[in-house]
Amino acid sequence: MPKAKSQGKYEVYIKQIEALSKIANLITSGLYLEELLRLIVQVTAEVMNSKISSLMLLDPARQELVVRATQSISDAYNKKPNVRLGQGIAGTVAKENKLICVLDLEKDARYLNRNIARKEGLHSLASVPLAVKGKVIGVLNCYTSKRHEFTTQELSILITLANQAAMAIENAELDLRARTAEEALTTRKLVERAKEILAQEVHILPSEAYRLIQKQSMDKRKTMREVAEAIILAKDVKDKKT
Repeated sequence: MPKAKSQGKYEVYIKQIEALSKIANLITSGLYLEELLRLIVQVTAEVMNSKISSLMLLDPARQELVVRATQSISDAYNKKPNVRLGQGIAGTVAKENKLICVLDLEKDARYLNRNIARKEGLHSLASVPLAVKGKVIGVLNCYTSKRHEFTTQELSILITLANQAAMAIENAELDLRARTAEEALTTRKLVERAKEILAQEVHILPSEAYRLIQKQSMDKRKTMREVAEAIILAKDVKDKKT
């Protein structure tokens, strides 16, 4: 094998290993979901040398795939409609939990946005499910600007990227749910405290105090938590003066 060709393959291999390492590190990164998704598509586009890489997440309530991240600057692609589970390439990938490769998007009747593919010069596609413990949470898409038959090695890398990405996304969503639950609990405690203060200060029932906090929240266009914090702060200031 010529030295230059061997060196080229080695560089590609190193690039792929670095990409996999980046995605693996995202699993415990603590990044917020939107930032995490952007990094995943950027790394995927880089290692796969794709024109567009996009990540679609499944909305379980609507049973639709929604484009949540892409490194594309194309408005037409970024604003394309959601895909029903089981419809189109991505919808089939998500429903059947298996990858699909398309050599020529314009000739494949399953692809729903052939006009966008034509406009953006997209020719081939590899679409891989994002799944955690067999449960599909989305799809990772890799588009090329020329007709391209994805090799076994390329698909292996893409599948590994997708598996790592799915775990990172699952962790981010679990963290988000935990933070949301914690914030909700904190808000309830603050509102309860403010309700008690207001009831004592104004000599009204706790239920009436709660309604006053609600009214203040709506009238001042502030959250219940913000109103509650203001009431508690005012009480603390008053107590210090006395």
